[in-house]
Amino acid sequence: MKRVIVDYKKLTPEILSLLVDKYPDGYDDDHVISFKNAKNETVEAVEVRTEDSIYLVKVSTKLENSMANYDEDDYDDSDFNEPISEIPEKDNGEDDDDLDN
Repeated sequence: MKRVIVDYKKLTPEILSLLVDKYPDGYDDDHVISFKNAKNETVEAVEVRTEDSIYLVKVSTKLENSMANYDEDDYDDSDFNEPISEIPEKDNGEDDDDLDN
C-alpha cells in the first residue's frame, strides 16, 4: 500500500473530494494524526484511504477553507486523472518528510 503525505499546495481534486466525503462536517482534533518528520518537526495531518493508498493531508487553515468551499461541479473529470506524487517507503521504518522539500 502506498503511503503519501500531501501538503495543501499539492492537494488534487481527487484527494479533496475524498476528504470532503470522509469529513462532510469538517474534521476535529479526534481526526488529526501527529507525527515527527525526518527533520524532527511535528506534523499534523488527517488520513484518507483508497483501496491502494493512504494519504496523510497536512492540516492547515487553507485546507479547512478548501473543504468548506468544495463543490464537485467546480471540477471536471479530467481533474481527477492527474498523477499524485508518491513517497517511497523506507526500509528503516522512519517517517518520510513532506513533499515540499
